[in-house]
Amino acid sequence: MSEQRDPVQDTVPTGISAIDKATPPVPPAGRPEMVIVTGMSGAGRSRAANALEDLDWYVVDNLPPQMLPALAGMMTTVGPGVHRLAAVVDVRSRAFFSSFMRYLGELREAGTSVRLVFLDADGATLVRRFESSRRPHPLQGTGTILDGIEHERTLLAGLKGIADEVIDTTRLSVHELARRVREVVAADAELPLRVTVMSFGFKYGLPMDADHVLDVRFIPNPYWVSELRHLTGRDAPVAQYVFRQAGAAAFVDGYADLLAQALPHYVDELKPNVTIAVGCTGGKHRSVATVERVGERLRTQGFSVVTQHRDLGRE
Repeated sequence: MSEQRDPVQDTVPTGISAIDKATPPVPPAGRPEMVIVTGMSGAGRSRAANALEDLDWYVVDNLPPQMLPALAGMMTTVGPGVHRLAAVVDVRSRAFFSSFMRYLGELREAGTSVRLVFLDADGATLVRRFESSRRPHPLQGTGTILDGIEHERTLLAGLKGIADEVIDTTRLSVHELARRVREVVAADAELPLRVTVMSFGFKYGLPMDADHVLDVRFIPNPYWVSELRHLTGRDAPVAQYVFRQAGAAAFVDGYADLLAQALPHYVDELKPNVTIAVGCTGGKHRSVATVERVGERLRTQGFSVVTQHRDLGRE
């Protein structure tokens, strides 16, 4: 009788996990959350929406208020669906906006965890922002920008009074506003830091998106060892050769430890993606071995790290 064969084992090369095994399961979420961002035109609603997207919220801009209950009903606590939803609602909705309070009440009566964030700024600041953007205020009609601002402030006075959080953006830069949004809506969540450690060959050019560049061409090149030339930095004999060289292991480990001190501060500056590029001549031996070592050392210190080898196989 012929031996039974496993089609997955037979079609997936050794050392490469099957796709379904490599894809991490989506952890269950707690109670679905909704944040409604509203407020004065020109006060920074779009910037706030961008900050929420960076925090992995699903953001819908310029949503008619009557769509809020239906959208909330699409949220889920399991699987890859929407767990955290942010809706930007403003006077561009015109007639729809007058019924906002009713739909907000329906959300809360249905048990949706919803927070209302109101963005405001003083009149002079709003006028200056509209003039710099050369766009009319959505409510100014045939009047001035200030007329539109005063009209909008009257319409929104009641809504501001019931907001869970009011953010005055008069003196805030775009980065300060993003930090403030994080403080308000993501007190229990951190902006995730994603670290990419990438090998490359200098003869193919520097990676354009590198935040740090490390040159390891000072390490003797395994290319000139005939037994190692056909291998790559992922192979144990090459890595052993590279890190047996005087000072190589201490240098690479020290570099990784130095990075570990700096990386958390990128999140403080609202930069969640950091790319560390490591280069050697061809991007096959020394840089590849170094990337694997740096990546593993950063992982042991709690960082989420992806390793890439840009030029591997190009020779």
